[in-house]
Amino acid sequence: MVKDLFKKHLFIIVFTFSGAVAGFLYWKLIGCQTGSCPIKSVWYMSTLWGLIMGYLSGSIIKDLVISLSKKDKQGSSDSNTGGETGRTDSEK
Repeated sequence: MVKDLFKKHLFIIVFTFSGAVAGFLYWKLIGCQTGSCPIKSVWYMSTLWGLIMGYLSGSIIKDLVISLSKKDKQGSSDSNTGGETGRTDSEK
């Protein structure tokens, strides 16, 4: 059960983790020199920001991939039948 849940959400988990790492590296390598930046001045805010952005990006990309794969499957099933599904004989 846990394995299925992990497999189902693997794409979002990878993007979330990558976003958190990217946020931390941004703080470590670039950061905020003056300390007046609310998000970039401390490591945990930058990491949290990256984590949220990674989650949102992963979720959006996963939804796009799923919708495109469904569209491709529907397109291939229409082409197998000649693309004339849903038409009556009088419309042909």
